[in-house]
Amino acid sequence: MGQLITHLLGFCWLIYSMGTQQFSSANIGNCPRNPSPCGKDSTCNNTLGNYTCMCRSGYFLCSQPDVPLHCEDIDECSQDPSPCGPNSNCTNTLGNYTCRCWDGYNQSGTLFNCTDIDECSQNSSLCGPNSICNNTLGSYTCQCQDGYSQSGTPFSCTDIDECSRVPSPCGPNSICNNTAGNYTCRCQDGYNQSGTLFNCTDIDECSQNSSPCGPNSICNNTLGSYTCRCLDGYIQSGTPFSCTDIDECSQNSSVCGLRSSCINTPGSYSCRCYPGHFSPGGNSWKPGDNHTLNCTERTIRDQFKSLTGVNLESRCDTSQNGNQKSNPFCTLIEGILKTQSSAFGNGSNPVSLQEATASFNSFVGSITELPPKEKALAAKVILKSVESVAFEAALASPTNQSEPIKTENMTIAAKAIKDNCSSQGESISLNAKNESMAIDCTTVVGSDSSGTGAVVFIVYDKLESVLKDSVSDQRPIGAERLGDVTLNSKVVSGTIGESRNLSRPFHFTLEHKQPKNNKETVCVFWDVVSDKGTWSTEGCELLSANNTHTTCACNHMSSFAVLMGRNVSQQEDGSLSIITHVGLSFSLLCLFLAILTFLLCRSIRNVSTSLHLQLCLCLFVADLLFLTGMDTVKDKGCAVIAGLLHYVYLASFTWMFLEGLHLFLTVRNLKVVNYTSASRFKKRYMYPFGYGFPALIVAISAAANSEGYKNSQRCWLKTDNGFLWSFLGPVCLIILMNCTFFITTLWILRDKICSLNSDVSTVKNTRLLTFKAIAQLFILGCTWSFGFLQVGQAATFMAYLFTIVNSLQGAFIFLVHCLLNHQVREEYKRWIQRIEKPSTRTTTLEISMSAAPISTGIVEWDKSS
Repeated sequence: MGQLITHLLGFCWLIYSMGTQQFSSANIGNCPRNPSPCGKDSTCNNTLGNYTCMCRSGYFLCSQPDVPLHCEDIDECSQDPSPCGPNSNCTNTLGNYTCRCWDGYNQSGTLFNCTDIDECSQNSSLCGPNSICNNTLGSYTCQCQDGYSQSGTPFSCTDIDECSRVPSPCGPNSICNNTAGNYTCRCQDGYNQSGTLFNCTDIDECSQNSSPCGPNSICNNTLGSYTCRCLDGYIQSGTPFSCTDIDECSQNSSVCGLRSSCINTPGSYSCRCYPGHFSPGGNSWKPGDNHTLNCTERTIRDQFKSLTGVNLESRCDTSQNGNQKSNPFCTLIEGILKTQSSAFGNGSNPVSLQEATASFNSFVGSITELPPKEKALAAKVILKSVESVAFEAALASPTNQSEPIKTENMTIAAKAIKDNCSSQGESISLNAKNESMAIDCTTVVGSDSSGTGAVVFIVYDKLESVLKDSVSDQRPIGAERLGDVTLNSKVVSGTIGESRNLSRPFHFTLEHKQPKNNKETVCVFWDVVSDKGTWSTEGCELLSANNTHTTCACNHMSSFAVLMGRNVSQQEDGSLSIITHVGLSFSLLCLFLAILTFLLCRSIRNVSTSLHLQLCLCLFVADLLFLTGMDTVKDKGCAVIAGLLHYVYLASFTWMFLEGLHLFLTVRNLKVVNYTSASRFKKRYMYPFGYGFPALIVAISAAANSEGYKNSQRCWLKTDNGFLWSFLGPVCLIILMNCTFFITTLWILRDKICSLNSDVSTVKNTRLLTFKAIAQLFILGCTWSFGFLQVGQAATFMAYLFTIVNSLQGAFIFLVHCLLNHQVREEYKRWIQRIEKPSTRTTTLEISMSAAPISTGIVEWDKSS
């Protein structure tokens, strides 16, 4: 039925669309009639004598029986496509229709058009917190952010607790902390994050921190932590963890045995025989030593023999020397040794350093009353006794001595080390009055594994006056070069308890009793051999000295002083200095004239002249540097001057070598009648070798040992460690090669030199050139060997010979290559004549013509050479 109605409506609409909506009748009145003649839902239009009927908009004409005009409503919403467009609802009305957009769409534009509404952008919290809104056509969807999950109705997002998962998302050895929508990870204490992915690895606290447990402890690493334990000899105390030393000496008073004292040290202890006692295996012992400590009492005579090596019983025997008490020496010695024994108390209660040394004051003055032969031995006994007493008192003292102890005749500074230098540092400095000493702390401790030791520095106020006679009686060992030697400082002593060579030298600075005043000073120690005392320099060296103080370094402990004297060779050195300055000044003048001659005299210009010129230039620079900069040791540029002297002297010998090579090639070519090879001696090869070879040697020497140019005596190469051979080696090689060249040259010319036809110019010139070259080799080369011969009785003669010959090298070159050269003399004559009276062109021509034959012969030979 519905389909029938639809077809009928469609048929009626078709009729309407074909214009059948118009109706007319001649029998019906006009439109104003009521009711309208056209019927319902239509409009009537009057015409002349008639009217027309038309369905209103939204209606169509539909024919029905007995109805002149019937208008039916048009259902626009049934049209396809819908007149409202997509995403909308169409509602038909009588004669019209209405449009409405679907939910989620909104009308836009002038024409009806439905567009999607973006609900997510209009309302940011549409889906609620911790969610994501996704717009769709006509609607939207909601989803939770990462770390959240949907729960309940309406839509809401709640946090996901990731840390509750098993296994933990952070991995082992970690701590997971849940956060809103996420989680964080951190490693447990004792672990550290490693790698790009989160991974916790164990921290080795013991390797990162050398002492996480504190001093005197051992750290053992564990997973995520570490454990601590104290070293042997220490015990844990307090909180936090700390290790304190165990005082073994107070815990067990008999730990060391009889006649010995116990000295507590950090982590251990050591035992030492009482003063005046000794043990066959050694007077000290500590845990771990192989020997045992068996202390027995030492008699006074044993102590004396230990200190001096002399048997007191034989020396002070009453059968030989009368009553022992009447012998001042024996009385003094026994008094010293008894005082030494009593100074230590009973061993278990050591006396203070001041009490131990106070009784030795009177003995220093008593030495002056002894015969000269016994003063040395008595002085040694006093020095050694005071050293041993002071050392034992300092070592046994419970506290370090901070201030020097002053008595009438001595001042003592001491320092005890009981913690293996951990608190002291690298160096220990002791000062007494105006004297001082410095020693490495590890040297004081030595090889003692317990890290204990002591150092004592003693300054004697009057002992130098007692020992001054020993200086004048004999020349000190090692100071033979000094004359009028005097003791110019106080006598000082240093000890670390053992007579041994030190691993590192110690330094001491002493004040002069008299100003130095250009005299020399030497560092000496008091040495007694078989009761005969002398000052010796063995093991000691001078570090620095000014007018008021001298600083020394020694590799052993003893009693020391500073000697002052005038160098016996100072007068000779002054004479040599005058000869050097006068000779070099004269050589500089001659070298300057030779350089001008070789540059300005055109008639002698050839390869030989070029070689002579370069040699003169190098010697001129070398002599000038020697005169002006050799003694400027304190100048910062001293090392540069030494390097330049090294270079120019090597360059001089290199050019001398090239002269020998050139002569050899020239003579060899004469033998084979070949004049072309000598011309191969090109300057382009000559200059790079002449100046490049010495530069290469100096560069290699400076790179290998730059300190070799820092000589403390003069601006020259150091003579120690063989560095001087960087100069002597090439020089000896060049001299040897030149000797070979000249011997070969003489062998080649043996027939020509002895030839009867001596008028041949070539032979004459060859003789002269060979003579000049050999003489130059001797003057410039072989004279350096005189420097090696400055030893023994001929040292002074060789020094003068070396100085005179080497300072006149420039004068010799000017004599041989200029004054003895016929061409040069002729050129000098021309110059003198030009200066004395102005020459005309004719006169000049006559002089030149008269000289031409002589010059031509020599020049032609030179060119062939």
